[in-house]
Amino acid sequence: MRDEQEELARKASAGDGAALETLLAVIRPGVLRRCARFLPCYQDAEEACQDVLLQVARNIGRFEGRSRFSTWLHVIIANGSRQTYRTLKRRAAERGYAEMPVDVADARTTSVIAGSRLDLLDALERLDATLAEPMVLRDVCQLDYKEIAAHLGIPEGTVKSRIHLARGRVREYLLAG
Repeated sequence: MRDEQEELARKASAGDGAALETLLAVIRPGVLRRCARFLPCYQDAEEACQDVLLQVARNIGRFEGRSRFSTWLHVIIANGSRQTYRTLKRRAAERGYAEMPVDVADARTTSVIAGSRLDLLDALERLDATLAEPMVLRDVCQLDYKEIAAHLGIPEGTVKSRIHLARGRVREYLLAG
């Protein structure tokens, strides 16, 4: 299946529209599942999934095959999910809510796991992107250090150092918050 995705991605990046359509259909369930790892509300995960699929469709021509398609996709999923979370927070703030509206259940009080995800997203928002991205790729997307280094174009030791530093800062934010 992974090889099928890689081949479809290669064809789609070369301009094959049918391959892109098939690729989007094949990856959709996995994208939704991964978005749901970030976002506690299924509807929010669906919104992020749609955004990710749109980003894949728009940017597939930029996929050069230097890393595996799955690595490239993980980055888009992580960034898309985090962007969806930022958008949701901004919408709530624009409506005058410090948190989500009362008619929407607060994930922090209805589920320990969902609340933990929100707390983690809040902590990640406080990190510099150079620290947040490697940590998300390792701890949420479960990529290995070599894949992260190749994708980010930095040495593996730098990846490990940034992840270590990011985890420490996230730990501080979570303990303080």
